Amino acid sequence: MRLIILTLVSSLLLVFPQSGKAQDREVPYWASLRASEVNMRVGPSQDYPIEWVYKRQGLPVKVLRLQEGWRLISDPDGTQGWVVARLLDPERAALVVGEGLAQIRIAPGEGSQLKWNVEPGVVGKLGKCDAGWCEFDAAGHKGWIREDRLWGVGEP
Repeated sequence: MRLIILTLVSSLLLVFPQSGKAQDREVPYWASLRASEVNMRVGPSQDYPIEWVYKRQGLPVKVLRLQEGWRLISDPDGTQGWVVARLLDPERAALVVGEGLAQIRIAPGEGSQLKWNVEPGVVGKLGKCDAGWCEFDAAGHKGWIREDRLWGVGEP
């Protein structure tokens, strides 16, 4: 009987090897908010008071520390606090920053055709970055934007 149980447990570990991998990431790393509402707390437990409530799904954050099912994050304004890990998405995102409109182009490079302009504060999915330009997808509107106009790029 023990052999059967041991075999079943071993089989489950082989079938579901990823369950603990998210806990093993090296910090710091980039993530984004998975939910449309995420509570930031002053400590790593629901016993701690809520310091801030994010209402911006996809907002990029920097994960600074891990503690069991909680992550210490830093947001684009530099505010730090704890969020439950399941509300973070490993998919990279970026936030348009800087002064004035940022240009989204059809291809990387200033000489490339302009597709549209975006305002600071727009959040989108981050694609690959190369030679100072990054692929950016804001709600299905895809193009290339200068890397220095984004928060959430490069090494955290």
